[in-house]
Amino acid sequence: MSSNRREFIKKSSLAGLGVLSGSLTDLHTASITFIPQSIMDSPQELNLIGAYGPWAKSLNLEKIPSLSFRNPEFSDLDSWRDSARNRVAERMGVVDLGAVPKVTVHQTGVFEGVAFEEISYQLPSGQPTKAVILKPENSQGKLPGILGLHCHGGNKFLGLDKISRTKTDIPSYVQTHHKMYYEGRAWANEVAKRGYVVMVHDAFAFGSRRVLIEDTPTSIRKGIADFSLDTEEQIEVYNKWASEHEHIMAKSLFSAGTTWPAVFLAEDQMALSILAAREDVDPSKLGCAGLSGGGLRTVLLGGLDSRISCAVAVGFMTTWKDLLLYKSYTHTWMSYVPILPQELDFPEILGLRAPLPTLVLNDIEDQLFTLSEMEKADQILRDVYAKANASDRYKCSFHPGLHKFDKAMQQEAFEWFETWLKG
Repeated sequence: MSSNRREFIKKSSLAGLGVLSGSLTDLHTASITFIPQSIMDSPQELNLIGAYGPWAKSLNLEKIPSLSFRNPEFSDLDSWRDSARNRVAERMGVVDLGAVPKVTVHQTGVFEGVAFEEISYQLPSGQPTKAVILKPENSQGKLPGILGLHCHGGNKFLGLDKISRTKTDIPSYVQTHHKMYYEGRAWANEVAKRGYVVMVHDAFAFGSRRVLIEDTPTSIRKGIADFSLDTEEQIEVYNKWASEHEHIMAKSLFSAGTTWPAVFLAEDQMALSILAAREDVDPSKLGCAGLSGGGLRTVLLGGLDSRISCAVAVGFMTTWKDLLLYKSYTHTWMSYVPILPQELDFPEILGLRAPLPTLVLNDIEDQLFTLSEMEKADQILRDVYAKANASDRYKCSFHPGLHKFDKAMQQEAFEWFETWLKG
């Protein structure tokens, strides 16, 4: 691997969900500059928008949001959930992708005890979506299903390969990704071995669903010529371009009357429908999990689709205040739903699934979030689940280290699935 590529990977790990604009070097420098707590707690705290921060926070974030289940006026859980979900869908600009598409199976095989199917299906726009199905070799009957949601990681060239594997010989940059975020594991394979049918698909704008440079006008190509992505250097160039293209995609989606979260949700729900329809899957026992960008997608899918019996959100749990004042620069446009902070705090999107089982896994030194706001998000979800008389079905753990989903965290996630999808 070239020295430039090593440096890029290192910086991408700090970017986590990627960068909106500017250089990865700028983000790398900023993400290791910590503001003393004494300053953060002072009346004139430093924040991302300076003197406008306190005013912006006062608009909506100093009171319980209007549709929060924590409000005394809400006592009927089902009625509240229906109303709040409808409002979130309205704010997101929900997208209808039509009927479940035909699935094409391209290759089948066995890798390290896991039977796999490499499949694809065509959605209404873009290139066909590639996906992989994983389950224990020689398994019989119907098994619980898990939708594995891959991360962002500053890399849109990759999608499902970030968390799954079907062969021994894989590129070094994929191995590096596994080591950096997952302690060397393709975690989707690991959980499949335990008795699940796992589906991993390329998310919108990643992997097979990525935006192709040759499909865009020359005015936004940044002087990059069309090329096939054959080398790590070319992939690095593409990922930098794709990072800088995110603000264009977000603004274009806003102009279409929708949002990036809505498109994520629609495509993940379609994948869930494909998984649930399989003859080897028990559609009453469906789960989802993911790190970082996959954690965001878990919040959306787990909170808004009642088919998800068990959800595990990893490395993406905080408050709107954290994003407003401290950490928006460490995230992409994929996270935001206009106006919604007036009605629900960010963790309450996931809380819409109460009383269904929910696990949140955080990293104490996660550079993408503020620890105190991760803790506040945990308390919000605890309050929601307590009011729903389901405290035993919610758990949040804080693990040492930076942004990751390592073996210890994977073990906790797998045990949660064992309890609530198999138990």
